[in-house]
Amino acid sequence: MTAPIVRRLAELRALTARWRAEGARIGVVPTMGALHAGHLSLVEAAKAGADRVIVTIFVNPRQFNNPDDLANYPRTEGSDAAKLAPFAVDAIYVPAPDQVYPEGFATTVSVSGVSEGLCGAHRPGHFDGVATVVTKLLLQTQADRAYFGEKDFQQLMVVRRLVRDLGIPVEIVGCPTVREPDGLALSSRNVRLGHTARAKAPALFAALTRAVKEMSEGAPVGQALGEARAAVLAGGYSDVEYLEFRSAATLAPLQALSEPARLLVAAHLDGVRLIDNVPAVPQRAAAFAPS
Repeated sequence: MTAPIVRRLAELRALTARWRAEGARIGVVPTMGALHAGHLSLVEAAKAGADRVIVTIFVNPRQFNNPDDLANYPRTEGSDAAKLAPFAVDAIYVPAPDQVYPEGFATTVSVSGVSEGLCGAHRPGHFDGVATVVTKLLLQTQADRAYFGEKDFQQLMVVRRLVRDLGIPVEIVGCPTVREPDGLALSSRNVRLGHTARAKAPALFAALTRAVKEMSEGAPVGQALGEARAAVLAGGYSDVEYLEFRSAATLAPLQALSEPARLLVAAHLDGVRLIDNVPAVPQRAAAFAPS
């Protein structure tokens, strides 16, 4: 069943008011469209954790620092709706720009700390755009739970911080990265990879997993990172934008695997910027983790 497509905020609010009067718990999956299996895994999680589910599709101009990226971002509303049909979501919110940024809009949500470094250092203004639109969408949908993928781990941390700092009454649910059988993290950007580049792309995940294994076995962080960077470049990537080892709780840089951590990377292949990350857990913590 194809869900109703809602384009006006007033219509959305009428729906959510009715659902709230029924005592329903509302879940939202914010997206920019071009849906793939990673997005659909978030929808599946939302269906399991909420009574009513809204998927938002909005290509947010405020998080693009490159006008060409914004112009080239795929708009696939029809196929997105078809992909969502089997999940029987309750609404697809596809707002016109003026429903998110009305005339004279002059407010920006800026999250310091976790937005700095990593993607924040290379994409000026990106996380301000993310934080602003997510704040708007959480307030507009009146969601009780919002679902985000862990592939963009820094974005997830930014969203968690803004919700906590602003006191927005929504639970942020992080969901595991979905991968191709060869390990490549699913991304809307993957379709831009040529055949040869696509064959090389799994080198990124392979280098990350090897580095985490080495660190868990006692290798120095600097050595493991150096070897991982070399492996990514040897695998065919033209540039490693960053490759950093950070705390999973705060995103502070780490010099040793002393607490739950993330190894995060951004690299360029065939002119396409790809990001990924993998978790790392100290051996003692891993030994006592529930099975």
